[in-house]
Formats: sequence, structure tokens, C-alpha cells
Amino acid sequence: MIPGEVKLAEGIIEANQGLKTETLVVENAGDRPIQVGSHFHFFEVNRYLIFARALAWGMRLNIPSGTAVRFEPGESRKVNLVQFSGKGPWLGANNLSSGCMDKSACIERAREQGFSQIGI
Repeated sequence: MIPGEVKLAEGIIEANQGLKTETLVVENAGDRPIQVGSHFHFFEVNRYLIFARALAWGMRLNIPSGTAVRFEPGESRKVNLVQFSGKGPWLGANNLSSGCMDKSACIERAREQGFSQIGI
């Protein structure tokens, strides 16, 4: 082996194999672009993103690590989500699920704090 050399396994490596996935339509109802990173708890994204928030509980964008999706104002697009591995809790920057393992309580917390949601 040469210092710094990388040896890759043969064959195809499938990321997120066996994990639950969900496809949601998300609309940016705000007046500014919103960018969401690959490992952000999607349930906790910006309050101006309108979607079926309850379906995003424990999920993140199903995109390569270190990348992001940008939602322009007024834009509506489909996104693919994948469940986080592990038991949780899943944390986010808006403290909707911090310290909370009860999905219903976190959904109510999101509603009380004015986070847009569909189908709840």
C-alpha cells in the first residue's frame, strides 16, 4: 500500500439500504430562499416550508452527505426523505423535537410555534 492510497471495494455500494423512505411535496411560502442540508431533521426545517410535516418525523433528505437542497420563494418540489438510523432522539435547530421522543407532542409543539403543516 502506498501512503495516501485509497482502495475501494468492488461492486456497487447502496446507501441507506433497507431504510424507510418517503416522497413529499414541499412548498416555500416564504419570501427568501431556504436551504436544507443532507442530515438536518426534516421535521424541523424552516416554518415557511409547507408539507406533511408529520411524515418527516425522524427523517432527513435522501441525498449525498454534505449536500443540500435549496427551495426558492414560491417554489414547490418533490423531495425524497430517508429515515435516520438509530433510536433517536433526533435534534434540530428549531427545538421542536429536542428531548422529545413523543411524535404527537412534537407535532403539537410545531403547531403551537407556527410551523406550517399539511394533513395534521
